[in-house]
Amino acid sequence: MRKIISIVLLFSTVLAGIALAEYPSRTVKLIVPSKAGGSTDTTARLFAQTAKKYWKNIDFIIVDKPGSGGLMGFNAEARSKPDGYTFGLMFTPQIVAHIVAKRARYTLDSFKVIGNIAEDPEIVVVNSASSIKNLDDLVKAAKAKRLTVAVNGIGSDDFLAAKNFEELTGVKFNLMPTKGSTEEKAAILGNHIAAAFMNLSQMLAQHKAGKVRIIAIMSKKRADVAKDIKTSAEQGYPVYMTATRGMVINAKVKKDIADKIIDLYTKVVNDKDFQAKCKKAFIFLDPMDSKTYRAYLEQLQKDTQKVYDKSPW
Repeated sequence: MRKIISIVLLFSTVLAGIALAEYPSRTVKLIVPSKAGGSTDTTARLFAQTAKKYWKNIDFIIVDKPGSGGLMGFNAEARSKPDGYTFGLMFTPQIVAHIVAKRARYTLDSFKVIGNIAEDPEIVVVNSASSIKNLDDLVKAAKAKRLTVAVNGIGSDDFLAAKNFEELTGVKFNLMPTKGSTEEKAAILGNHIAAAFMNLSQMLAQHKAGKVRIIAIMSKKRADVAKDIKTSAEQGYPVYMTATRGMVINAKVKKDIADKIIDLYTKVVNDKDFQAKCKKAFIFLDPMDSKTYRAYLEQLQKDTQKVYDKSPW
C-alpha cells in the first residue's frame, strides 16, 4: 500500500512540475494565413530564425494555412489553445475585411495584439512585354475593353485598391481573386492577365530584373528602394493603400505569458540581423507596439466597413 501511495505522490509531483514549468518550455507554432513562399511566410520564417536567438532552447515551426484570403488561417489563430504556444501572423486589411463581411468566426476581441512587424505598399504591375506603361495607359485600355486583373482574394488590400481605382476612374475590371501572391506572380510573369494589384515586396525583385513593370505605387511618396516608380497620386490618381503584417495570439492567453511574447517581439523587431535580413528580402519594417497597432486595426475596421456598406462583396 505504501508503495502505491509513493507512486501516486511521485506521479502527482511530476504532473505539478509539468504544469508549473517555466514558460516557454516547448515548441512554438507560428500560423501563417497564406501559402509558403509568400511575403507573410517569409516574414514569419525570418522572425522565427531571430526569435531562436532569444529563446535558445525553444524550436519554432511554421504552419501555413492558406485559403479564402487569409480567413482559414485567421480562424485557426482565433481557435488556437490559449497557452502561448501558438503565434499568429496576420495581414491587413483582410483580417478586418472578413469581419465586416460577416464571414469571420472571430472579432478583434478574439485576439491579443502583439504588434505590427512590417508594411507593404500597394502597387499596380504588368508584364514587361505589356504596352501599358502607366496608369493613363491602364485606364485607356480598360475603357477600350474589360481587362482581367488579379487581386489577392476578395476583401484584400489588392481588392480594395482595385475597387477604389475603379470608382475613381469609372472603369470596370474582371477582377480575378487568387489564393496568394505566388499565384498572382505566376499570372503576371506568364503574361496571362493584363495587370495585378499587389504589394511592393512581392514584385520589386522582378521589377528590378526587368521581368515585370510596376507602373504605380499607391503610397504618398516614392519608395526609397524604388525611386523610379511613380506614385498613383503623381499620375493623377490619388488612391492610397498599404498592407500591414503583424502578430497576434489568442486573447485568453494569460497576461504574464503574453508579456513574455511581447518582449520577444520587441527584441526581434529591434534586432540588427533581423532588420538586415528583412531589407534583403524586401520586407519593409514598420513596428507598432500592441496598443498602437490595436488602435490602427480598430480604425481600419471602421474605414473598411464604410467601403463595404457602399459596395459589398
